Amino acid sequence: MVSYRVVLAPVVQLDPERATFTDMLDRYAISLRSRGLSTSTVEARLWGVRRFQEFTGEYPWNWGPRDVEDFTSALLSRPQPVAHSTIRGYHLMIKLFCEFLVNPAYDWHDVCLERFGLVPAQICHPWNTHSHLAEFEARASRRPFGYDELEAFFTRADEIAEDLVASRGKAALPALRDAQLFKTVYAFGLRRREAVMLDVNDLRPNPHMPDWGPYGKVHVRYGKAMKGSPPRRRTILALPEFEWATRGLKVWVEEIRPRIATDGAAALWLSERRTRISTRTADVRFARIRDDLDLDPMLTLHSLRHSYVTHLIEFGYAERFVQEQVGHHHSSTTAIYTSVSDDWKNRVFHEALDRVLGKKEGVA
Repeated sequence: MVSYRVVLAPVVQLDPERATFTDMLDRYAISLRSRGLSTSTVEARLWGVRRFQEFTGEYPWNWGPRDVEDFTSALLSRPQPVAHSTIRGYHLMIKLFCEFLVNPAYDWHDVCLERFGLVPAQICHPWNTHSHLAEFEARASRRPFGYDELEAFFTRADEIAEDLVASRGKAALPALRDAQLFKTVYAFGLRRREAVMLDVNDLRPNPHMPDWGPYGKVHVRYGKAMKGSPPRRRTILALPEFEWATRGLKVWVEEIRPRIATDGAAALWLSERRTRISTRTADVRFARIRDDLDLDPMLTLHSLRHSYVTHLIEFGYAERFVQEQVGHHHSSTTAIYTSVSDDWKNRVFHEALDRVLGKKEGVA
């Protein structure tokens, strides 16, 4: 009997550079997941690294500080330059990936030296990257609603719904939903995802306000998470200044929503297909009303949350209370959301004058 021995030749990579870079990204993703970062965060960081690699046309062992500078210049030379915070985010993605590659706990130094005769290095430094110089880095044009703008926006949302109801339009129920959704976002200072992820069971009673029934509190289960942690939870109290929105929420839950909901449906805000609406749907519906009124295009759904913070301060609520209501980890974050009106500042100024100088007789 003749025996044969098969000798397998070593596998030769057709594109060893691309294969090595892909392996780097795969191992980097595993390390990020091991830290507890969410899938969306991991994907965003990998996307940022891939974008930088495509811009340079080189792989990490060939990267240098000049590549970061050229990348930044390209972002700033656009017709509409990229925001400071966005560029800083890109820099951070590149820096963290380079830290992973140069970490002695991994063997990328030896692998690259053996395969390519070069090694990766940290290319992001204080002298070629954007620094976090301010607490608030959004565009200066971003602002809360004014009172007149808010009234016009909510009035228009109600008018659209009422017209569709009168004409028995198929979109009447979604329009009624949108009007109440936007009022609820404002009246409870909600983020977009916090709002769309609400269930009916997240509406709770406040024993101090029994007349409001089960609409005295909103329990948020999908608050903005800290890195590597699950969504943060908090309970938001309904406030007397927004009782009109609380009454509308009652009408939505008890009279309108049952016409859409099926048995067992949990979501508070349902689509025409009887599923939970998405943040994109909320954004699109918001933009239609805003543009219909020709309001400032920089006003977004999130601007309603900014308005909530600003108006609570103007109503006289303590900053710590406002911070707890909106779920800010730091008081400084609440402060940068605040853009109080001149009337409020003038009132505070005159109150200070009265305290220091005393109110003269006969002067109101």
